[in-house]
Amino acid sequence: MVKAATDGRYPVRVSGPLALSVHPFRLELMQRGFTPRSSQDHAYILADLSRWLEREGLGPGQLTAERVGEFVQARRDAGHRRWLTDRSLRLVLGFLRDAGAIPPQEHGSVGSPVEGVLEKYRSYLLRERRLGERTVRGRVDVARRFLTAQLVEDRLRLEKLSPESVAGFVLDTSKQYATGTMKGVTSSLRTLLRFLFVTAAVDRDLAGAVPSVAGWRLSRLPSSTDAVPFLLGSCDRTTKSGRRDFAILLLMVRLGLRAVEVSRLCLQDVDWRAGELVVRGKNGRVDRMPLPADVGTALADWLRHGRRPSAFREVFLRTVGPDAPMARQSVVMVPRCASLRAGIPVVAAHQLRHRAACQVLAGGGTLGEAAQLLRHHGEDSTAIYAKVDMAALAPVVRPWPTADER
Repeated sequence: MVKAATDGRYPVRVSGPLALSVHPFRLELMQRGFTPRSSQDHAYILADLSRWLEREGLGPGQLTAERVGEFVQARRDAGHRRWLTDRSLRLVLGFLRDAGAIPPQEHGSVGSPVEGVLEKYRSYLLRERRLGERTVRGRVDVARRFLTAQLVEDRLRLEKLSPESVAGFVLDTSKQYATGTMKGVTSSLRTLLRFLFVTAAVDRDLAGAVPSVAGWRLSRLPSSTDAVPFLLGSCDRTTKSGRRDFAILLLMVRLGLRAVEVSRLCLQDVDWRAGELVVRGKNGRVDRMPLPADVGTALADWLRHGRRPSAFREVFLRTVGPDAPMARQSVVMVPRCASLRAGIPVVAAHQLRHRAACQVLAGGGTLGEAAQLLRHHGEDSTAIYAKVDMAALAPVVRPWPTADER
């Protein structure tokens, strides 16, 4: 079957078993508040999925999680990366599942030994360790890969775990990832192994068997290039998105807020009379910080002239699409998009946090004051910024010997 789904501007030629779902999907997205262009871009994913099923000789009922993974890989192999985002895929699959066109979401087979352990591990990370959702997802993903590698004839034999199997997994994984990523993998693996030990799933603590990844924490200087004027200047403050992005950038630059802290900021967290801001940070930490005048002005401008009326209490909402708070990843993209608009090298959100600490030191502040601004639990986490405190380092630097002194 071949079908054309069009609104007069962006035609989609569709074939395959899901062809009749493309146009209703696009219309539903527009009813939910997506722009016509955005709705059409997401519809392209569904159209491509339908064509892929046709090429593979598959029906919608055969679209399991494994088949979805094959579809994603096929698009990557063909070089189609632009619109295949996790969000697009969730929208497409959610629509098809709600319509009964494809099987319900798989949450692991009933009695799956790996999924059973992962469910307990996820609960441990959230309740006992109090980690953020994003961190938990990353650690659970590493745990899933490791535990799946230990399956023998669909049985999880944790009693067979050995230092050799742990080291072998790290070695195999290191062939796929860079040093920075491997540090996260090994850290996650140590956490899993300690969890297995304290829950008596294994009889010994194998966390010490995880090899260390070569790499030195204080080997590089934080970026000190001040691109802030260019980032702020790129925001068109006559538009809603420009007002919002300007306020977000100032929060990162002046107060060193993380992207997740910006996304969690709620209306009741801004105390206008006291000139304070409640920041909800990592591990459930809550701090009250002074609200600088320029940051307050930018926030007020966004709230009065940019933010849409909404039942949500979060300060920063999406300016297009359905009414919803900005996700952490959307906040992360604010300085990146501003960099592209300004025509400068990409500035990541965390670099602005680094910049805030460097400004404290450049103004004569101490590491303790920088740690207080960044809301670190101790000065050890702020030690990296000692390298840019040239005034403090100068007294301990020995002069370079002259020719006469050699």
